Amino acid sequence: MTALITTSLLASLMTVTGLSETVNFDNAEVGKAPPGWAATKTGKGEPKWATVADDTAPSKPAVLKQSSEADYPVAFKNDTNLKDGFVEVKFKPVSGKEDQAGGVVWRVKDADNYYVARANALEDNVRIYHFVKGIRTQFKGANVPVAADQWQTLRVNFSGSRFTVVFNGKELFTAEDETHKEAGKVGVWTKADSVTLFDDFSYGAK
Repeated sequence: MTALITTSLLASLMTVTGLSETVNFDNAEVGKAPPGWAATKTGKGEPKWATVADDTAPSKPAVLKQSSEADYPVAFKNDTNLKDGFVEVKFKPVSGKEDQAGGVVWRVKDADNYYVARANALEDNVRIYHFVKGIRTQFKGANVPVAADQWQTLRVNFSGSRFTVVFNGKELFTAEDETHKEAGKVGVWTKADSVTLFDDFSYGAK
């Protein structure tokens, strides 16, 4: 029997059975933020989140691009609700004088409260933070080469208060923090004037 699995049902199934999903943005309308995503920011500024065509995309033809400036541009998928699981994305830092960052967010309550792990091509490091009421606090990081204008992969496995950060398939570090304990949304993140592309956004429940 063939059944239509709605978005909300799929989210429920993921929570119960550990299913995963990958979003490649290829079916979204070019020039607009993908449907079902909150394309916003933490702090001040006017981010520009939009689906664009890109010949270098891991999954052609489209990617999600952030190309304007804000304190912390963030976009999260509204129908997700994960407590334990993973979030992963392929990202390409294109330009930025202040920052060239790409990251993933999880346990997102709203645009001011969440976890983020990000890689920065200007600083050559990967760091993990929590945001509480819009205030960012780092609780671990590692220095590692982060290439500009190249596709790379960032992943976080999260379970309880323990987080494992994986960059380009290599485990960088584990960290512990108890700030956000409840399930929340997942998504992607940049900083300041970063122009960053995202593709093959994956997530799943443990």
